[in-house]
Amino acid sequence: MASALLGAVESGLLYALMAIGVYITFRILDFPDLTVDGSFTTGGAIAAVMVSQGYSPVLASLCAFIGGLAAGACTGLLHTKGKINGLLSGILMMIALYSINMRIMGKPNMSLLGTDTLFTAISPLYLMPFVVIVIGGLLVCFLHTDLGLAVRATGDNARMIRSFGAHTDNTTILGVSLANGLVALSGSLITQQTGFADMSMGIGMIVIGLASVIIGEAIFGARSVLRAILAAVLGSIVYRIIVAFALRVEWLDASDLKLITAVIVIVALFLPSVQRRLKQNKVAKKRSAELASMTFEQPKGGERNASHF
Repeated sequence: MASALLGAVESGLLYALMAIGVYITFRILDFPDLTVDGSFTTGGAIAAVMVSQGYSPVLASLCAFIGGLAAGACTGLLHTKGKINGLLSGILMMIALYSINMRIMGKPNMSLLGTDTLFTAISPLYLMPFVVIVIGGLLVCFLHTDLGLAVRATGDNARMIRSFGAHTDNTTILGVSLANGLVALSGSLITQQTGFADMSMGIGMIVIGLASVIIGEAIFGARSVLRAILAAVLGSIVYRIIVAFALRVEWLDASDLKLITAVIVIVALFLPSVQRRLKQNKVAKKRSAELASMTFEQPKGGERNASHF
């Protein structure tokens, strides 16, 4: 049980950067970006090819991040300059990335057995907290700069930010690029940790990222940028812990992972609405009690007036 829990925490930290990327597009930009499923594999493919050819794992991870930036930029350009629906832009780029990833690897899968990776000398459980803290901290600092505030405002009210002279097309492209860069970086880290890259490794990543973000916000809240990013990271860990415990149920096996993910997302989506409903009912009962007490309470001034007459 302890080993399964540690494994879930380790896996959650590796996927945390992907969850942060999904948070940027879906929460900050309010952009339904499905490029994630393709850019995650892109990061893994770039890292696998470079590491297998003897390049530094750090350089391979950096190049994977740049590859994700490029994929996100293409999606942003399709939406802003090509005037294509955001959801459709992500789908088109996801489809295109399938062929691009195949070109990068040259085959459907690639093994990294016998090669040195970031995690050859140090366990992800020790390295990833440092990586997540550094990247999360840099992102929080960026989102509090003028450019970062413009990116956040683009998602909140694009028309208003345009009235102040900001170029929402540029901020959208920047946000989507940054999100997919983080997703690709997560893919490269997963590849180096598992020791292989596969063309299907990115399937369903958008759902996993959404599950992590929603679970994190439902449990930890998202009242500020720092808290929201922290919630995405912790949500990724909680999600992996839930999956690890769910797979230990006798009548479930590894093939049910997608079903488990879907159920977790459904429950996580229901939680905020249930919490709001309970809070509204509590407030309504409190107001009803106050009104009832005010109705049946007789003021002292009224008693004196009645005795005077």
